[in-house]
Amino acid sequence: MYLEKLFGLSGKVALVTGGGQGIGQVVAQGLAQAGAKVVIMNRANVEDTVSLIKSAGGTAMGVQADVTSEKQVDAALQKVLEAYGTIDIVVNNAGICMHQSTLEMTPEDFRRVLDVNLTGTFIVARAAGRIMIGRGIRGNIVNMASMSGSIVNIPQWQCSYNASKAAVIHLTKSLAMEWVDQGIRVNSISPGYIATPMSTDNPAEMNDAFIKLIPMRRMGDARELVPTILAMVSDASGYTTGSDFIVDGGYTCL
Repeated sequence: MYLEKLFGLSGKVALVTGGGQGIGQVVAQGLAQAGAKVVIMNRANVEDTVSLIKSAGGTAMGVQADVTSEKQVDAALQKVLEAYGTIDIVVNNAGICMHQSTLEMTPEDFRRVLDVNLTGTFIVARAAGRIMIGRGIRGNIVNMASMSGSIVNIPQWQCSYNASKAAVIHLTKSLAMEWVDQGIRVNSISPGYIATPMSTDNPAEMNDAFIKLIPMRRMGDARELVPTILAMVSDASGYTTGSDFIVDGGYTCL
């Protein structure tokens, strides 16, 4: 009973950006199973995840917004407040990746990756932080970083993605220190290669090459990220803020 209360999210409202597929969809389902009311924020296709959660007996709603648009994010969060009255948890999961060498990548493509992965995380975190601080909510924010924020992936070249995720890790630490006195904890999670459309759509030879570099010799399952995120957003990690949790099958040990 003690652990159930420590890790449980009953009565909490959790927002997941980019929750229409992949890691975001799996994390959203995990939060719902822990008792949270879950809000899926996506540019489109919010209903698939909402339906999955509801069919399993959970509570969920969807809001459409582009995380790079402050206006759209603010409007979406207002809908959440109208529906549930609070926002306790944010999982900043929305992100994109482009596999291009530096010499091939245009400045426009570079900016696009940083705009979604970094600026989008900033916009959502700031909007949620304003609500939490204004209402005295002792909230939790988890930003989706990546092991690519700590290492350089091979054989694919993705300087924009790597740079954006390194920045997300440091943004997390910065927000954690700014908001610690307001009772808001901010942490990040850095997955390694996870079997989602973003990674499995790669050419087979590319996947074979990087799997050989993973000590566990396999990609992770998105469900293997859920326990870490549940710990971060629950009372179980009440003394933890500004930390980055790497879940990568041992890749960054090499």
